[in-house]
Amino acid sequence: MKWEGNRQSSNVEDARGRGGLGGGGVRMGGGRGIGLGTIVIALVAAWIFGINPLTVIGLLSGGGVPMGVPTQQAPAGAPPADDRVAAFVSTVLADTEDVWNEQFRKMGGTYQEPRLRLFRGMEPTACGTGDSAMGPFYCPADMKVYLDLGFFDTMQRKLGAGGDFAQAYVIAHEVGHHVQNLMGITQRIDSLRGRISPVQQNELSVRLELQADCFAGVWAHHAQKARQILEPGDIEEALNAAAQIGDDNLQRQSRGVVVPESFTHGSSQQRVSWLKRGLQTGDVRQCNTFEAKVL
Repeated sequence: MKWEGNRQSSNVEDARGRGGLGGGGVRMGGGRGIGLGTIVIALVAAWIFGINPLTVIGLLSGGGVPMGVPTQQAPAGAPPADDRVAAFVSTVLADTEDVWNEQFRKMGGTYQEPRLRLFRGMEPTACGTGDSAMGPFYCPADMKVYLDLGFFDTMQRKLGAGGDFAQAYVIAHEVGHHVQNLMGITQRIDSLRGRISPVQQNELSVRLELQADCFAGVWAHHAQKARQILEPGDIEEALNAAAQIGDDNLQRQSRGVVVPESFTHGSSQQRVSWLKRGLQTGDVRQCNTFEAKVL
């Protein structure tokens, strides 16, 4: 991926120097302490690219959906200028800003840029306390993407999804959830919680996640058109990452059986398909997973 020398975003907060909140598990508002075992269950159930894995962990711990929990974040400055990986993240975030500012302008709206907070260990958020073991996530309540850079190593070593454009896809997917939040999609889905069955809720979650994959593809389409960022093999890296984190693949690896009604993010084929749709069309309207009869 051609990214060096491009604009870097000023919306990146570096909270890594504080070393997180230390050990002891995750505390959710109103819930009990959560150890690594619960986190692993949450990763399998909702996977690590979800709009809010904190929700899954909160439910598993009896703490409810941890939205709107008061938090106190320590001040955080910009990443060091000599941090190459942070520079990459800042550049990708800037590229998503350029694309989505233009897309919202064309739709007659104004894009509100999210902030991306780098952290290690544990971090307070408006959605509860996040843990780096959960992987990247987006919190609608404070409109921030949270990322521990160590996750990129996990992608390569444990998920078989290495490459800089695969990493860019991760960031663009989380920004896709921010786009959903600005469009009011996230709120409409959340309003149905408790009014529909768990299976129906899972089905809506799948559509939400596949749309974020499609939005990530829309970003890549326009970034390539405007700045020619792609190099040979980049598309394959992103599509491989999407395939590796399909619910069917993760369930098969973790417990040897696939349970489609428990999917929350979509199958490998579905994730690849919707990412491709965004890549090929660059059209936000083509990402309406909620009206698609076949995913």
